[in-house]
Amino acid sequence: MPPTTAKDYYAVLGVPEGAAADDIKKAYRKLAKKYHPDANPNDPSASDRFKEVGEAYSVLSDDAKRKQYDAMRKNPFGNFGFGGARPGGPRPGGGPAGGYTTSAETSFSFEDLGDLGGLGDIFSSIFDRGGKRKQQQQRPGAQGARTTRGRDVEYLVEIAFNVAVRGGKVQLTVPMTDDCSVCNGSGAAPGARLQACAECRGSGNVTFGQGGFAVSRPCPACLGRGQVPSERCSACGGSGQVAENRQIVLTVPAGVDNGSKLRLSGQGEKGGAGAPPGDLIITFKVQPHHFFRRDGLDVHCTVPINLAQATLGSKIRVRTVDDRKVALRIPPGTQSNTRFRIPGQGVEKSGRRGDQYVQVKIDTPASLTPEQERLMKEFADAAELRY
Repeated sequence: MPPTTAKDYYAVLGVPEGAAADDIKKAYRKLAKKYHPDANPNDPSASDRFKEVGEAYSVLSDDAKRKQYDAMRKNPFGNFGFGGARPGGPRPGGGPAGGYTTSAETSFSFEDLGDLGGLGDIFSSIFDRGGKRKQQQQRPGAQGARTTRGRDVEYLVEIAFNVAVRGGKVQLTVPMTDDCSVCNGSGAAPGARLQACAECRGSGNVTFGQGGFAVSRPCPACLGRGQVPSERCSACGGSGQVAENRQIVLTVPAGVDNGSKLRLSGQGEKGGAGAPPGDLIITFKVQPHHFFRRDGLDVHCTVPINLAQATLGSKIRVRTVDDRKVALRIPPGTQSNTRFRIPGQGVEKSGRRGDQYVQVKIDTPASLTPEQERLMKEFADAAELRY
């Protein structure tokens, strides 16, 4: 019977094998939020589940890795670069049949996955808590600390229609994780001793393998540090990080729309061991306006006029997105739903500016006074004679 893969990553995320990339990302975000250690401080199993979910997403979110993984599932004895045999090497599956190992013979590790749009290299960014591994005293032959760039943080910002069109400033409160001030990110209680982790023998990484598949990941016992304290920090529970709210004054550029993104370099979470911080990625959601609606760089509005204005012609004053009023001439005989253009009163973006389109709608009165009804009948009689 052929060996099976270590894990069914599709089952871990709860998605079918043919799931689209967006569905995989949605499933990951939902599960990562559910099992995040900060949200489950009293449930040790949540941390393992969180790591498992991140591991699955790291593979399935990358087209090349997913293709290799799918091929390996169909032919576990093939050489797919996931820890299988190399030319001239032992046959796949010759390694341990499950469990952890510190062997360096596998050819696939999460460090090979790259950034994956800010969510890849997930274990290095999440479990190298605070980047304090540079303070470790590694045993000879251990891997040593890696400098890990800080995690990018994505944040949805809802802004008013006028701010989106013309730009402006908004104040944000963004949840972040930061080094624990009590232990300085080490996870150790004040005065506690640090000793080499028995699980990974001080390397900070373990390799899980079964059959022809193996992956390297940060050690769950020491969270990738390579060392464990004799007593954990009570302020952060040994994680080395705490949640905080960061206050940011954001300058919104003119012309942003729903789904527009703005990357603030270096405003994400801190990097490990002196590495640069990640970025803050802002996604905008524009509130609907009661009067205006947007189409590209143009804005549209609907203005009611009465029958006399439409028939005889008139001048009306129309509000713009700058909260000014401009005069608009309505020619005699204007029909309902006629559109008029006001140049240069639309959205401004990258040196360009759209127009404002005003659609008039004839407002028919629901009731008339006796005098209005008499005049209307005279008008109707005269109109009938013309036919």
